[in-house]
This record gives sequence, C-alpha cells and structure tokens, in this order.
Amino acid sequence: MFYSKEEALGQAELESLQSRRLIETVRRVYDNAPFYKAKFDEAGIKPADITSAADLNRLPFTTKQDLRDNYPYGLFAAPMSEIVRIHASSGTTGKMTVVGYTKNDIEMWAALIARCLVMAGATKNDVIHNCYGYGLFTGGLGMHYGTEKLGATVIPVSAGNSRRQIKIMQDFGSTILTCTPSYALNLAETMREMGISPEQLKLKAGIFGAEPWSENMRRDIEKMWGIDALDIYGLSEIMGPGVACECMEKHGLHVFEDHFMPEIIDSKTGKPLPDGESGELVFTTITKEGIPLIRYRTRDITRIIPGKCACGRTFRRIERLSGRTDDMLIIRGVNVFPSEIEMVLMSVEGVEPHYRIIVDRAEHGMDTMEVQVEVSDRLFSDEIKVLEALSTRIEKEIHSVLGVAVTVKMVEPRSIPRSEGKAKRIIDKRKI
Repeated sequence: MFYSKEEALGQAELESLQSRRLIETVRRVYDNAPFYKAKFDEAGIKPADITSAADLNRLPFTTKQDLRDNYPYGLFAAPMSEIVRIHASSGTTGKMTVVGYTKNDIEMWAALIARCLVMAGATKNDVIHNCYGYGLFTGGLGMHYGTEKLGATVIPVSAGNSRRQIKIMQDFGSTILTCTPSYALNLAETMREMGISPEQLKLKAGIFGAEPWSENMRRDIEKMWGIDALDIYGLSEIMGPGVACECMEKHGLHVFEDHFMPEIIDSKTGKPLPDGESGELVFTTITKEGIPLIRYRTRDITRIIPGKCACGRTFRRIERLSGRTDDMLIIRGVNVFPSEIEMVLMSVEGVEPHYRIIVDRAEHGMDTMEVQVEVSDRLFSDEIKVLEALSTRIEKEIHSVLGVAVTVKMVEPRSIPRSEGKAKRIIDKRKI
C-alpha cells in the first residue's frame, strides 16, 4: 500500500517533475537568499542556466558551516512573516544550525512522514507511540504531525521515564513505536525488568532513526520486541525525519526524490559517483520554501542501491549509513567508523547491545582505543578466564576488520549509561 501516487512515478515523469521543481528552487534562492545570489554569481551561474535536473551538478555545494556563518536566518528564502516554525540542531560543535518552515513546508513534511508510517504498515486505525524528543529537535513534532496527517492516533509521550512508557504501551494499545534505536533497546530492557513480554503488548512495528544502527542491532530489536524494525533517515537542515525511509523489504531506504534530489560524491574531490559506489550523501531540496538548500553536503557515508525494489516504489534507495566523514575516528592513521565496531560486537553471542568507545593518547604519543562492552548476566557471572577469552576473541575480530589494535573491556550489565535520545557512543579524550 502506498500513501501517494508519486511513490510509483515512472523515470521520465519523475525527471520532468524534478526539473520543474529544481528550476523553481534555483530561482527562489537566487532572488530571496543573498547568500545564494553571491555564491551563484561567484560561480558564474544564473538561474536561466539551469534548465533541467541534469544541470544539478553545475551548482555549488552548501555546507553546515555556511548555515553557521549565516546564523540565524541568513539562508532563509522566505520572509519571517511566512515562517510558522523554527527548529535547530543541538549546536554541540558550534553555533546551532537554524531552519525555518512555512505553512506549506509543514504540510509537505507531514505528508512525507505519513508515507513513512504507511511503509511500516500503519493505517488510521493505528496508535503511534512517539518517543522522539519534542522541542527544537525535529523528531518529535515531525513524527507527530505526520501521524495526524495520516489520521492515526499519536501519543506524544517523548523520551524518559521508561517504566511509565511500557505501562502506557500496555494501557493505551500502542501499535507502532517511534524513537532512536538505542532507546528502543533501553525500553526493551526495562520491559524485561518489569516482567512484561512482547506478547502482552500490541506493537507490530517500529520506525527508528536519528543515529546510525546496524543490521545486527535491527535483529536484536526485532527479537526483543517481536516487531518489524524499519530505518528512517533525515536531518534538520534538509527537513527532519522523513527524507528517506525503509519499506518492509528492509533493503535500503527510499529517498523521496520528488522532494529531495540525492547525489553521492567523492568527499575529497566533490565529483559525483555512479549508483552503487559509496561516498558522501548530498541533497538538494526542490519543494522547500523556508530554507531551500542547494547540494547540501550531509557528511553521511552511503551508496545508492542499483535496481528496483520489490515493494513497487520507484524512488531510489540509499544503503544504511556506514558512518560520517566528520565523525570518523582516525586511530594511528587508520580511518575507523563506530558502525564497523558495532557490526563486530553485535555478531558475538552473549554481548549486550550497549557499548562505549574511549579514545585516548598514551604518554609516548600513540593513540589508544578501548571498547567497553556489556555482557549478559550469565556471562558476567562466569569465570574470569571465560571473559578474558571472549575479550581476546573480539579484539582479534575488530583488528581483522579495522586493521587497528584495540583493547576490549567486558563490563557488567547495565553499567554503561543509557540514552533517552541519541546514544553517546564515543568519548575522545584526545580533544580534552
């Protein structure tokens, strides 16, 4: 079942729609956002030069630093009298990145979230248990308005007070859970501690995003909850959640190409890469009014999956994110993505899906990396030599995958701090 006819557009129809919308967007930013007028003029590009979707790669890139340099409203392409809502990133690495939405933007966003919910099997008869954070973060309100657009029932419970969350699921008959994957694990752990089984709930599916997660973590979540777990992708600069989402085939996230034009580029050269090759994900918004972005470099690493999806949707799919160019750790000259470490950990029986990576620099100047991993109650109560053997095994497997030596430390169950939002997996002491 599809939410909208656009999800099955033919290639020619889609390209025609994209071309028309790209031309309109380029004219909009040139006429209304001084930043883009200056950038286009510097590149020698006029709106009339863009005549089709094929001209996309002639346009200059936009970066997160551009948003910070023009804080707070410098990239807006609509007057504040037309902006009905503001969202912003956390600003943990600098100034917040601020985005504004017109009434039409909010309507479009809600419709795209409704698409995602339908992909998870939702209808107007479902009860959506929304644990994404409300406030400046886009997750909570994005999922909220999309649920109402679909006509389903939303429980705006947000995150926190996990025992109460489980009680609400029981009493209110929640059927679809929406939150970060790490919080889904946290909730499942709480449910187990309360002596409640998944069969006592009505949950049938979950839509999880806002942080990278692995296939192995998906299997853990599905097993612990007895549900289908789908990945959703978005970022506040582009819109929020709902830029792309998995269908029940669970083989890549469909990018809603009638609103966002994706590219994969070589992060060093900026050159576009063909479908199938891994690189940095770039988006151009072609329907946004408040703050349209041209060729925005997300820093997320993925690839476009060639071929058609069995679900019948014709939008191209991106692979689950493998990391970020700016979150990548460099350990003794080796590029390390936390997702690669997680892939190893989640394949080991007895290891809990909670871990922490601590990077430091020894007195002799060499980088060190310790991976702290929770183990099950059964394993932790075993003999020391059993834990030591398991640590050694994981160290060897991580070394074979990453090509860098690490220290693995087994820690007792529930000793690693839990997250109600995005999990903090990395502590880099080299920056302290």
